[in-house]
Amino acid sequence: MPLITVGVNHKTAPVAIRERVAFAPEKMINALSSLVADQKANEAVIVSTCNRTELYCSVDNEERIAQIIDWLAEYHGLDKQDLRKYCYSHFEADSVRHVMRVASGLDSLVLGEPQILGQVKSAYAVSQEGTCLGSELESLFQRVFSIAKRVRTDTAIGENPVSIAFAAVSLAQRIFADIRQSTALLIGAGQTIELVARHLKENGVKRLIVANRTLARAEKLATDLQAEAILLGDIGDYLSQADIVISSTASQLPIIGKGMVERATAQRRHAPILLVDIAVPRDIEPEVEEVKDAYLYTVDDLHSVIEENVKARQDAAKAAESIIDEGVELYLRALESRKVSDLIVTFRQAAESIKNQELEKALKSLETGQAPEQVMTKLAHGLMNKLIHAPTRYLRDAGADADQQALNIASSVLGIDEEKDH
Repeated sequence: MPLITVGVNHKTAPVAIRERVAFAPEKMINALSSLVADQKANEAVIVSTCNRTELYCSVDNEERIAQIIDWLAEYHGLDKQDLRKYCYSHFEADSVRHVMRVASGLDSLVLGEPQILGQVKSAYAVSQEGTCLGSELESLFQRVFSIAKRVRTDTAIGENPVSIAFAAVSLAQRIFADIRQSTALLIGAGQTIELVARHLKENGVKRLIVANRTLARAEKLATDLQAEAILLGDIGDYLSQADIVISSTASQLPIIGKGMVERATAQRRHAPILLVDIAVPRDIEPEVEEVKDAYLYTVDDLHSVIEENVKARQDAAKAAESIIDEGVELYLRALESRKVSDLIVTFRQAAESIKNQELEKALKSLETGQAPEQVMTKLAHGLMNKLIHAPTRYLRDAGADADQQALNIASSVLGIDEEKDH
């Protein structure tokens, strides 16, 4: 069955669109089940991050691409024509290449960032849990993970750690001359926020506060990094103390509003506050940028911050592309080999069925007292007629059509040397 990819990412759609097609983690299995149950896809994996929402599907034919884009629009309550302007799609080999590039970090906002591989693996596991993964995508993703691992180990793509987290901290360093005198408030306790926290610690931030919906999760991260842990509901009490606010949660609604920031800047006596929102959907209301002395950045604003780091990874990316080219070729060859194996199994099963039918007839004839020699002759004759029936019909049709190429192929398959005197 053909493999397709449908999606939007940071290259094709602004954050305002990406946040509207993002899938909440707790609704992912429901979405996958809907996609498969509607028979748009036979198998599906959905990757949804701050920079992309992509659907990897095994389908009946290429025409399913348009139907899956429509499903994505319907699921999120979007206009189909409007969404199509931002969507891209890939088919078969291009789809295989794309998912390998994504998992290897070659299609990321920050070239070579490692978090995406974990996110793809998580998406794969969720699809497994939802029983929306079959042999096609199982085979594909095992190959994808193998290639992504090779890219990490055989190239320098992962050196000089850069990520959205690193870019956010780099932005803070540019705005504050010395972040060693700064207080940072981190909202969320996932992998990205943990990376932000570690980068800030490495750069000597004076004070670190971690806010999360679950206090236990915030305390765990805070303990590891000698930080303070608070609940999301307490953010309003701590915001005025923060010079740097970096947020990345899975919340479907904004956590920080314009009014909250206005109160905080007033309490800070208008000392500048940097807010970096790296969540999709956004954690911080866009109107916050209207607040004087508040400087709001989203993931889309980080492009310039990371540009220099991207250049340093270009050579490694070229080597990685070669590994991916090889990976695509090996996967497609394995896919064709699997198809041939299936054909061979089917052919053998058909021959086995004919054998059993003729053998059953022979045994019944022996039971009735027919002479063994006569039974053996009929058995051999019956086997020969049934086994050569399909090839004989093929040869006759090819001959009637004067299809010499078909006749040559048949001669080779049947082991017949037409030039030999018979």
